[in-house]
Parts: sequence; C-alpha cells; structure tokens
Amino acid sequence: MTPSSATKPSASDDQRYMRLAIAEARQAYESGEIPVGAIIVSASGRIIGRGHNLTEMLSDVTAHAEMQAITAAAQTLGGKYLSDCTLYVTLEPCLMCAGAIGWSQLSRIVIGADDPRRGYSTMTTRLPFHPKAAVVRGVCADECRELIQNFFKERRTEK
Repeated sequence: MTPSSATKPSASDDQRYMRLAIAEARQAYESGEIPVGAIIVSASGRIIGRGHNLTEMLSDVTAHAEMQAITAAAQTLGGKYLSDCTLYVTLEPCLMCAGAIGWSQLSRIVIGADDPRRGYSTMTTRLPFHPKAAVVRGVCADECRELIQNFFKERRTEK
C-alpha cells in the first residue's frame, strides 16, 4: 500500500496482506492452535502488528490472533487507538475480538472466511466496530476456509 492509496487499498493490496495473515495462521496450525492469523497495517503500508492464536500455548482463552495483533500494533504506535489502520484477519472475529476491534478504533477490517458458528455476525445484528469502520469480506476466503477445515478434519481423525 502506498501513501497515495492509503485511504483506499487496492484488491491486490488486500490479497497481499491477507496472504501474510494466512502465513500467521499456518504458524498457529503447526503449533496445534486453531489456525487464525491477523496482520495490522498502518495507512503508510507498514505492518505494525501481527499475531496468531496462542490460546493453547498460553492457556488463555483471550489469546486470539486479533488480540495479539492489536496489542502488538498498540505497542508499536505507543497508543491504544489504531485509527487509519487496517486489520487483516483470516476468520471472521468472534464477539470478544470484534469488541476489541471496535474499542481500538481500527478504520478498516478485512476478513477472509466467514465463521458461521462463532463469528460476531451470528451473535449480533449490530456492527460492533467503530461507526466509521469499513468492512471487506471474502478476501482469499477459499484458502482461509480450507485451512480451518483441514485443521478440524485432522483433529477428528486423530480421535
């Protein structure tokens, strides 16, 4: 993303950053974590936060990819508000993460695959993000969905 395109990233920008979020999700997968990855990008195109699920490793139900990325981005910027930043996340955020995304005032949220079981949209009709936030859904959705499905398919066959 270049400074001139900071307000409206292109579809190729979205795919490029989502692929980095997918790489984060693959790290989670390899560690036995549910494979969700997140990247936060500043308006200038700089990656300021990244994360993947760490709930098993940390024994912490709040250690979701989005929470890890938000914490890292806030530390990078030295403040809690992430306005003018974009979150790329491989799976639709849960209600907890959606709340944190709203509180951090991320201005753009790009979602890979929908989560029909635990995604925020299954639990509320009201958009939990900042009122001015833009939401883009379905970027690299097939790849994101396949990663999650393969993870759970492997877990079922191991039992």
